[in-house]
Amino acid sequence: MSSPLEAFLLGALMAAYGGAAVHFFRFYHLSGDRFFLLFGAAFATLSLNQVGFLMTGDEARTPFYVVRLAAYLLILAAIVQKNVSSR
Repeated sequence: MSSPLEAFLLGALMAAYGGAAVHFFRFYHLSGDRFFLLFGAAFATLSLNQVGFLMTGDEARTPFYVVRLAAYLLILAAIVQKNVSSR
């Protein structure tokens, strides 16, 4: 199990990721731009990944890396999609 300080920091990071996701979803709702939807989904995924860290207390497991990779690939896809569609 993680120490109380580690749990607090994981919770703070989860809240920050969740706040960023809500922020991007709100911009998607206002603009309809898919870029914001993908960024919101990526940050929501990272926030849920932090919940997994809190539940298990061990972030060195492969599924957590796969989820983090999926979130980063969503960010990359959003950037590529935005640059390709603007041409």
